[in-house]
Parts: sequence; structure tokens; C-alpha cells
Amino acid sequence: MQRVCLALPTMRPCPETIVELAEEAAYAVANFEVEVHLVVLDTTEGAEFARNADAVASLPSVPGVTVHHLGNEAQRAFLLRVARDSGAADPELLLELMLPENAVAYGSCVNRLFLAAAALGCTSTHLRNDDADFQVVDGQKMFSIHHELLSIGKPAGEAAGAVTRSELDPADVDTPVLLVSGAFIGELCVDISEIRELDPDIYREVVRLWAPPVWSDEEKDAMVELSFKGAGTAAFTTDESVLGVPDIWDVYMCNVAMDHRGYEVLPLLPSTETIGSDYALHHAMVHARMPGVVHNRHIVNYYTPERRTDDGFAAYQMRFVKFLLSMLYLYPVYGGMIDLGRSMMDEHHVLRAEPILDLVRGSLDWDRTGNEHCLDVLDRCYRKLGGRYADVADTVAGRRRQLLDEAQADAELWAVLIENWAPMVAAARAKGLGGISEVPAG
Repeated sequence: MQRVCLALPTMRPCPETIVELAEEAAYAVANFEVEVHLVVLDTTEGAEFARNADAVASLPSVPGVTVHHLGNEAQRAFLLRVARDSGAADPELLLELMLPENAVAYGSCVNRLFLAAAALGCTSTHLRNDDADFQVVDGQKMFSIHHELLSIGKPAGEAAGAVTRSELDPADVDTPVLLVSGAFIGELCVDISEIRELDPDIYREVVRLWAPPVWSDEEKDAMVELSFKGAGTAAFTTDESVLGVPDIWDVYMCNVAMDHRGYEVLPLLPSTETIGSDYALHHAMVHARMPGVVHNRHIVNYYTPERRTDDGFAAYQMRFVKFLLSMLYLYPVYGGMIDLGRSMMDEHHVLRAEPILDLVRGSLDWDRTGNEHCLDVLDRCYRKLGGRYADVADTVAGRRRQLLDEAQADAELWAVLIENWAPMVAAARAKGLGGISEVPAG
């Protein structure tokens, strides 16, 4: 029987989301021949952790569903054991890359889930966010796992019978589906909608900083129109799914299933306080031109109250700045992935780490002029917006050299993690979660 990991990383109390994901897990075992491990990786502490723990403890027992709620201490023990068992020269460094203290690391939290999935013997990981809801139609929640389990890991020719439209290359009928994704509706996935409301021209100029510098103005403007919007606001009416090579713009980390033949080979960037650091694996699988499925069971994104506070605003804007700076090192990698295409996969349809690692290493000494320009544009734009945006500009100016250095260091540390990833996955798989038992429910 297929064993899958339904995964929720969280850094806030989210009892309602935990209950919803338990419902999704129950739906999965009732409708598919699967065993579901619901893994909640929780970096809250104290009363906040207790709220999540109470939600987990109150879940009804469902045959075929096992729940794991891992706090900081349990995660640290698991990760340190994995790092040491992997034979790494510096296991403490790997622990810091996987579970940094006092910092938000979007890629690292997903990497932890990937190792947990390997430890549990799962063949796919199904990722959800703690700041989203499922759409409801006629009283029924539109669970994404419905489309995911119809296709993930199966030969594309078999998956073709479960989608509403196939654009599959006939040569790929025996190639497995390694990626299934929906999008989101609702609020933008990045807190920059206020910039668009205050000054659409500044919004356009800031978002264009995300585009590859070699693109034409027309291509950059087209990117602005697509960016951060997901599927817009159109509500679900009927199931639609497309099989083929996905467009990278249709793949979202908040609503995705990935096969182990991808994530057990390539970890995500361990960058701290940097949005978008969790998308490199999507680029690898899409640019390798592997079959995937895109569906319309979109989740409903919303901003948590913390993100609307002044402190939350300032923190998120800095994460956006660091995201823009990371592109200097990521675009050479993504461009190289496009050139490599199917050669990134071996004869067993498993992602190959070596060519990707070579691309990452090749980006490390990239000229910083582009990032200097990026910070100049941000400074001018944020100061023109004024108010708390000017305060962000002051913070960025005071940390300018540090931010430039951190962007390069993040790429260097990604290379370190890629080098050590295969033995870490093997170590996780060899001993399982190791003494961290499932949470009794009911």
C-alpha cells in the first residue's frame, strides 16, 4: 500500500488548520488505497504549542492515518541524529541549516518535512500552509489530495485517465508523474498589495526586480501581471486537471505534492528570513520536463493577523528584499536547469544532484553589481512611498553590506547542504523517527 506524508510546517497556533488536514487525511484513506502520515512540524513554544498539541490530541482515531506532532526539541533530536549518522564532517552546521534558531527559514522547514517523510517510508510529500483554507462546495471541502493521489508517482500514461485534459507527449507514457499542484485564490502570497494600491508604477518597478535582467521590458511587464496572484479570485465550480509538462507559474509550494525521486535528491535553500527559498525543487522538476498535473482545487490564502502589525510588516518586507537579492544566484542555476533539461534525470527518473550542484557552485562568484542596483531601486521606491516603507529603506541601508554578503552565503550553504543531502536522507530512512512516536488520537 502506498504510504504518503501530508505535511504541515507551522510557526504559529493553528488548531483549525490541523483539524482540516486531519479531515483531508481521512478523505484520502477513505477514497484511495493509501496510508497517510500527517506530520505537523511545529516551532511554536509554550502556550502556542499547547494549543496545537490540544488540537492534535483531540483528533478522532482514523484507521490508516497516523499523526505526528513534532516540536522544536523532538525535531532537533531527530535532525542531530540524522546529521551525525550521515557521517558529515560538521553535523552541528547541518543542524543549524535544517533548524536555525530564532529565524524563519521557509526552505529549511520543508527540508525537515522531506527528511521526516523519508524516515517514515513515504513515497510522496503533500504540502499545505497554516495560513490557508480549503474551498467548500455544497458543504464539501475541495481537498487537493484528491487530484494528487490520482496521479503522483504513477506512470503518466496511467495518470492520463484521471485528468480532464492531457497534453502528454506520447514518448512520456511510462515516465512517472513527480509533481502535482494547485494554486491559491484570495490575497496575494506576498505582502506587497499595498504598494500596488499606493502607487501602481512603483509596484511595477519593484516587482520587475524579480525578473531575469536579460529579459526584455515586455517580458518583465508580463511577469509583473502574473506575479504573486495565484489563480486570482475565481471560486471552484468543477474539477479541472491537466497532465503535461507544467508551467513554472502554475506550481505553488502552498498546495503541492512531490514524489520522493525529486526531494530525496535536491534539498531547498536553507536561507533565513527569505521568501521564495522553497521553490528550487519545483524549477528542477519543471525544467527537467517531467510530466506533472496542474489542477484547480485551489486553496484560499489569507494574511495572518501578525503579518498586518508593524513588526510583521517590517519583517516580511525584509524577507521580500532578501528574496529579490537571492535571484542573482538562483537565475544562473535555473537557466542552467533549462539547458540541462531531461539530462537532470537518470534512467530511473530520479533527479541527479551532481549537475545541479555544479550549477550552484558556478553561481557563487557572480558579479554583485545587479544586487547593488536592486538595493538602489528599492531604496528610491520605498522612500517615495514614505511612512513605514521609508523605515524599511532605512533598515535596508543600514544592513546593505550584510544583505549582499548573506545572499552569497546562502548560495554557498545551499551547496553544502546538497553535498550532504543524500547521506542525510539515507540516515533518516535507516532509523526512522527514532523514538519519536506517533501522537495518540481520540
